[in-house]
Amino acid sequence: MRTRLDHLVTSALQQRSAVPAFTCYDFTTALAVVAAAEEAGRGVILLVAPKTAATPNGLRLIGALRGLADAAAVPVAVQLDHATDLQVMSDAVTAGADSALADGSSLPYEDNIALVLAARRLLGPDVVLEAELGGLAGDEDRAFSADQPADQAGVSVAGLTDSAQVEDFVSRTGAELLAVAVGNVHGKYKGEPQLRWDVLQDIAVRTHLPLVLHGASGIPAEELVKAAAMNVGKVNFNTELRTGVLATLQEQLPAHRSDGENLQGLLGHWNQSVGSFASTTLATLTR
Repeated sequence: MRTRLDHLVTSALQQRSAVPAFTCYDFTTALAVVAAAEEAGRGVILLVAPKTAATPNGLRLIGALRGLADAAAVPVAVQLDHATDLQVMSDAVTAGADSALADGSSLPYEDNIALVLAARRLLGPDVVLEAELGGLAGDEDRAFSADQPADQAGVSVAGLTDSAQVEDFVSRTGAELLAVAVGNVHGKYKGEPQLRWDVLQDIAVRTHLPLVLHGASGIPAEELVKAAAMNVGKVNFNTELRTGVLATLQEQLPAHRSDGENLQGLLGHWNQSVGSFASTTLATLTR
């Protein structure tokens, strides 16, 4: 059943749990994520990257994800992730997304606030808005940023959310969720992730809003389980999901080529890879 993102996350936090959000570049991935959520009896969030939403087929995918959410046996939200272009936000909502991350984290503070307010005016009160304060290193759609060497990707180049700005930012933007930077990065970590739980705790006491942790791929499970206790109700996954699928397809492709170009069988392995990852993640974040 399609559910408002903020309601889904708030409900999970009341149970001291967090909701995983998975970037879906295709419908096969989304089907496997929802199936894993239904098996676990837990809600889930389907994310669409802004580069995907900026294309006609990406908008068709959003429409399909909305239909999947409507038919699901568990709560499912569909969100446009990391959007900076107001037209892309509008098109995605028209296509079926019911929430968006208006991401002005790379902008000066006042411009970040202005972007979120502009998104609210454009999208209206019924669309759930997530905002981001603090910059994450890396690239959402790649293992590491296109302009950043792989050996430099990691917490050492990640910005931190300034907890002193949180109350003002939340009050002025009116966002329903707040994504924060506490040492998390997009893409692959080099070395062990070193999350600043002290910073996260300080942020959590300054706002009632559910917090969001982006770049969760590669963070050990024993670290992630701490998140909900610090009001993190949504945790985003992309890199581990993609690399797992690609590794599975690379391993299985020769056999399926020799078996009459058995695409259906190969898609079954794709589904299994996504489902296994989603199931593990749901179990990790659930109390």
